[in-house]
Amino acid sequence: MCPSYTHHQLVAFLLTFFSYVLLHSSRKTFSNVKVSISAQWTPSPWQHNGSALPLSPVETWEDNRLFPDAGEATLFLGALDSIFLFSYAVGLYISGVIGDRFNLRYVLSFGLCGSAVTEFVFGTLTEWLQFYNVYFYCILWVLNGLLQSAVWPCVVTIMGNWFGKSGRGFVFGLWSACASVGNILGAFLASSVLKYGYEYAFLLTSVVQFAGGVVVFFGLLASPKEIGLSDSETGLISVARDSDSQRPLISEDEDELCEEYSSTQQQEEEPEQLKAIGFIQAFFLPGVIPYSLAYACLKLVNYSFFFWLPFYLSNNFGWKEVQADRLSVWYDVGGIIGGTVQGFVSDLLGKRAPVLAISLLLAMGSLVGYSHSPNNQLMNGALLAITGFLIGGPSNMISSAISADLGRQEVLQGSQEALATVTGIVDGTGSIGAAAGQYLVSLIESELGWMCVFYFFIFMTGGSVIFIIPLIIREIRSLCQARTHQL
Repeated sequence: MCPSYTHHQLVAFLLTFFSYVLLHSSRKTFSNVKVSISAQWTPSPWQHNGSALPLSPVETWEDNRLFPDAGEATLFLGALDSIFLFSYAVGLYISGVIGDRFNLRYVLSFGLCGSAVTEFVFGTLTEWLQFYNVYFYCILWVLNGLLQSAVWPCVVTIMGNWFGKSGRGFVFGLWSACASVGNILGAFLASSVLKYGYEYAFLLTSVVQFAGGVVVFFGLLASPKEIGLSDSETGLISVARDSDSQRPLISEDEDELCEEYSSTQQQEEEPEQLKAIGFIQAFFLPGVIPYSLAYACLKLVNYSFFFWLPFYLSNNFGWKEVQADRLSVWYDVGGIIGGTVQGFVSDLLGKRAPVLAISLLLAMGSLVGYSHSPNNQLMNGALLAITGFLIGGPSNMISSAISADLGRQEVLQGSQEALATVTGIVDGTGSIGAAAGQYLVSLIESELGWMCVFYFFIFMTGGSVIFIIPLIIREIRSLCQARTHQL
């Protein structure tokens, strides 16, 4: 029987979905304009595909020269990625704890609007004022990472509040496409105005993101508790708990039964609702450390594609920046399909680790194939979609559905306020790995070339499988035992 969703759940799904879409679209802007920024930060026209890119304003180069050549500019861009991700990781550990103790809507709106203002200053205002300063860029990107870290734990927690465990893999798999959709949106927004200057790409995405933060502040309900657990017009919501994980989402013809159930739940859980789990206790919950370490390896690879793919396509194949930006979206298309399909399969199995392992093992092969992609956009796009399916899909599952599972386990019966904290730990650890990787990517590429970068990706993807081997064995054994009992 298919679950019935209320319009409150639909609104929560859409607003949290588009919150992260807008965040990622603005984040993608920096990735998509790296060639233009590199040209702007070097003192002479940057050679690209046999022709020189125009520099503006030319008259300021003697006073505002940041780097002597494009190579050093590229290293600094990689350093900025690492600075952003390190501050983002630290912020996730903090914002996860904050999210379990304060109003999620306020924290989410503050993160969206604050990040939009920071990006506007970084990419637009500095260019308008012709102010170029390495230290100022670093400070802004640290601040941006801290502000953006407030968003992910909040949206995952809100989704966990509105949707139960039954079918969570599919719902979260579909919802976690928000990052990939944001990448696609960001690529098209940036490419549509890039001809006017990279500052307009930052302007467009930051304005849209700020507007989204305002909509979230006035329109989002963070939990069914904000409207009561029963409502004659909207139907009833059962807050996600593992103790009722097999209970279907509520339909409108079950009002009487749910009112009694909700009343009982309120009486039983009211004393514990204000009690949030401690950070250290959340860190040592079953499964948190293995998945966090696996995600550190996987997010390094996923975010390397996110930050460097347009740059790689433009430099390695000599394609125009706009063409590279648009071709890179096929990686995200694959991630969207992968997260949804793999989430659905994991729901059918009732286990997630085996699905992840199969996908990641296949991903190692796809990375080998993509590293030998010919100079053909059609073939490159197809290989990108396959690679995105096998890497982006597992990344989406760990950061959303699995994080929600870990934050709603049976051991948390006496302290249910843990979802944001656990999400912050998993995503924060992943971001530390991704942060370390971005500078390594720029360093390996400059010293050894892109082929060695792909070997590095294959090694890290294998590492993500190794960290969850105990979970894979346990879940496969559980599946075999269940099948034996059925026979």
